[in-house]
Amino acid sequence: MNRRNFLKVASATGAMVAVSPSSIIQKLYASNGLMYTAYERVQLVGADGAPIKASALKKETNYMFNYPHVGTPAMLLDLDDPSAKDVTLKTEEGEEYLWKSGVGAKRTIVAYSAICSHQLAHPTPSDSFLQYVQKDKKTMAYKNSGVIVCSSHLSAFEAKEGAKRLSGPAVDPLASVVIEVAEDDTIWAVGVLGADRFHAYFKTFKPELKEFYGGKRKAKKLVKISAKTVVLNEYTKEIIQY
Repeated sequence: MNRRNFLKVASATGAMVAVSPSSIIQKLYASNGLMYTAYERVQLVGADGAPIKASALKKETNYMFNYPHVGTPAMLLDLDDPSAKDVTLKTEEGEEYLWKSGVGAKRTIVAYSAICSHQLAHPTPSDSFLQYVQKDKKTMAYKNSGVIVCSSHLSAFEAKEGAKRLSGPAVDPLASVVIEVAEDDTIWAVGVLGADRFHAYFKTFKPELKEFYGGKRKAKKLVKISAKTVVLNEYTKEIIQY
């Protein structure tokens, strides 16, 4: 796949921001121009370093990788049903933006930041309160399954619609990791769409970042070239789901 050209788009404030035309339809869907951030174009690879192929993903399985920073977890899902198209999402501050759809042949592959928009609960190497709950399993957070759940405070998010909030104390959707499937079936992360929780995350979890990543400075480094992608029970020791 050829490296994409980024358009310079003027926001309502006059600031300039690089935007991927392939990801958000050549238009910035936010009033302040800050809802999409282009990061390093990174290939998702397995624990052995081999590229992850979209056609090899297991349905409704929680895959974890860290992006865009070394210390920020993200989830990759291949849903059982196609995702919606052109979903308008809104932040707590009232800013609207457009989530285009999932990717892959049937629009079933989606990726989201695994940092809850409520109080920043997230998977760690020790435990995980946030994960996708398969359609054949039950959750206390929502009447239906097939949703992303943060069991820390029982917020639920719609995986097929840009991780919009369905129930619980969370207000904002989860941020989306913008991904692409190349012609050779490999998967690439290219940016983040939605409210940025990374600054608050790094400020809040300093002891944890020191334990797992060697400190805040190392955890804030941008992931480059590739991101190791594993199933959730290989990423964390304990999965907590209600």
